[in-house]
Amino acid sequence: MGGMALWWLIGLAVVVGFAWWIARMGGSSGAGSAGDASPETILKRRYARGEIDREEYERRLSDLRK
Repeated sequence: MGGMALWWLIGLAVVVGFAWWIARMGGSSGAGSAGDASPETILKRRYARGEIDREEYERRLSDLRK
């Protein structure tokens, strides 16, 4: 019987871990997530991370402000 309880605990830990992982991937990490940021803020973050160059940043920023 003790072995069966251990398997239940392992299964429960897997389910809880999976639910936690899904919640993190869904953007529910709280402050600073992309879900609550303005388009300009997202653009600034992409530029700061080096995902886009200055020309692309300025072009997209101009498009956003039109």
